Amino acid sequence: MSLPTSEQEKKDIAAAQGEMSLVDHLQEFRRRIIICIVVLLITSTASYMYVEDIVSLISAPVGKLYFMNPAEVFFSYLKVAFFAGFLESLPVILYQLWAFILPALTSSEKKLSFILVPSSVLLFFVGVLFSYFFVLPAGVKFFLGFATETLLPMFSLEAYLSFVISFLLPFGIIFELPLCLLVLAKLGFVSSVFLKRKRKIILVLSFVIAAVISPTPDVFSQTMIAIPIILLYEASIVLVKYIIKK
Repeated sequence: MSLPTSEQEKKDIAAAQGEMSLVDHLQEFRRRIIICIVVLLITSTASYMYVEDIVSLISAPVGKLYFMNPAEVFFSYLKVAFFAGFLESLPVILYQLWAFILPALTSSEKKLSFILVPSSVLLFFVGVLFSYFFVLPAGVKFFLGFATETLLPMFSLEAYLSFVISFLLPFGIIFELPLCLLVLAKLGFVSSVFLKRKRKIILVLSFVIAAVISPTPDVFSQTMIAIPIILLYEASIVLVKYIIKK
């Protein structure tokens, strides 16, 4: 049996045996941060090559967009490219985070993480897609309904893109709720009975959270965010009861 010759192989074995020093941990963390940054730069650069198509896709619910100053288009394109690059690189970023903490996990926790990490990525993208196909068009239609013969809608490119991004990201996070509650139930912190008792509190909290993360202060946007939170919470109760059996 051949012995490891490279320094990296020695570190990998030490990590597997839980013998890494603080300096080794910091170096490992630095290496994974660099990987994440490089991947993010690559995906953002690739996204910038197709930024016009991405903007057309995002602006589909409203049609034409306008820019108010010469530099607005360039910086808006950079924002879109970075946002798209972040979404594309998210699986890699989460994998690097998972790989960093993996040596510290027990065997049962490692088995659980093989399910949790892919599930969290999947649920995040489901939330983003749900927001794009259902919530965003409804929100845009609602706001366009205020147009009159004397008040015509004219969406600024920068303002609209900020509105869309601030609408999509919260739904990606909100859709992680069932997974979080399943983990808490698995660890014994909550049960289906406990979750049922907290329904009224969650009902209030859902609107409080919606008021905080909503891109606009209107009741419609807050309701569009609060309702999925409530529905996901109810779905979590069923999952905890029949999957975790608690």
